[in-house]
Amino acid sequence: MESRRCAYGGEVTDYLSTPGLRTRDHEIEVPLVHGDDSRGTITVYAREIAAPDGLDRPFLVYLQGGPGHEAFRPAGPSTPPWLERALGEYRVLMLDQRGTGRSTPFDERALTTDGRPGGTPRSAAEVAEYLTHLRADAIVEDAELLRAHLGVERWSLLGQSFGGFTALRYLSTHRDHLDAAYFTGGLPPVGRGIDDVYARTYDQLRRKSEAFYARRPGTRDRMRQALEACAAGEVVLPGGDVVSPRRLRSLGMLLGGSGGHDTLAHLLEFDVTSAAFRHDLATLLPFDGRNPLYAVVHESSYSDGGRSAWAADRLLPEDFVADETLLTGEHVSRAFFEENSELAPYAEVADLVAEVEWPRLYDADVLRSVDVPCAAAIYADDAYVFRAYSEETAALIPTMRPWITNEYEHNGLRAGGGAVLDRLIRLAHDR
Repeated sequence: MESRRCAYGGEVTDYLSTPGLRTRDHEIEVPLVHGDDSRGTITVYAREIAAPDGLDRPFLVYLQGGPGHEAFRPAGPSTPPWLERALGEYRVLMLDQRGTGRSTPFDERALTTDGRPGGTPRSAAEVAEYLTHLRADAIVEDAELLRAHLGVERWSLLGQSFGGFTALRYLSTHRDHLDAAYFTGGLPPVGRGIDDVYARTYDQLRRKSEAFYARRPGTRDRMRQALEACAAGEVVLPGGDVVSPRRLRSLGMLLGGSGGHDTLAHLLEFDVTSAAFRHDLATLLPFDGRNPLYAVVHESSYSDGGRSAWAADRLLPEDFVADETLLTGEHVSRAFFEENSELAPYAEVADLVAEVEWPRLYDADVLRSVDVPCAAAIYADDAYVFRAYSEETAALIPTMRPWITNEYEHNGLRAGGGAVLDRLIRLAHDR
């Protein structure tokens, strides 16, 4: 495949044809620390996707949820389900945020001085300091360099979950380069401490746990049996990890998305000592070594200033202690880094990251003067992003058109096909 070098230290390939799509790759070198070229560079990658007749359409930058997950690799115009709707008006730029995918990734290679698994270890302090440069603020600056690389004056954003957090940072710092911003399950609180956030997410998981057991008779007893087997050390994953009750409870993550109730109920139909249970459990447990960034920096993504200090552990409610059938979701426990063999190499690093004093991400005064068309899907019973806090943020932005709905869960962008994105585009532009 032919490629050509471009300005800004970047590279772009020629368009390729796949069924119903035209795609090309973009890769640029960016500073690890924006504003300090002495710290060296990393790679940032994005895939441009267009309809065959849409090569001249404006760009929509997709900001993936996480943090720590790369963007989609579409196999056709309906994968992901919202893509076809987007391509009717835009070219979509799937950005692999720094630390993920084909951008310079954060994985076990980042723990060594030579970038090879099993190489000379780097100090935990050095790795933790590196991770301080992988937050939303740096991702936004990467996107700005990519925009300049493409010669684009303005473009639009679609932020899902953590991607919405990143989009709000974009509005706080570079609104002049935005045509529109669409948020799905991703309007973060502004100026609230992480303790407020985690207290509310535990409230949400309490309600979702009780709703799950109420709708699925017998599942609470089966969950209790599984927890007892975990406590006895009887649940062992194919890779050899012994699953603790605390780690099993993180299956509550499934309750935050449509279809998750069915998936969890089906898992609990198996005998906990069966191979089927162990193998399916291994695929459903969140937080793993494929994208360790998700676990290591997750709490920092909510830190609009201050330390996270293992908020999920500190704020575990008394009733969750007394009743282990109350499930957790995106609550990263320090214990996971001891019990999960894939995360164990990052334990000391995670401890240091938990003590970082993070700078503020959002500027309320700037947000109050935003004139960019904006729309947000706020999911009424979102497990991860508290509705009332999202409404507070929406009220800061004069051009924000919030859509509060109980039709979808946190994964509404995918579950709704093109309906959610269509609604947001029409809201933002008064159609």
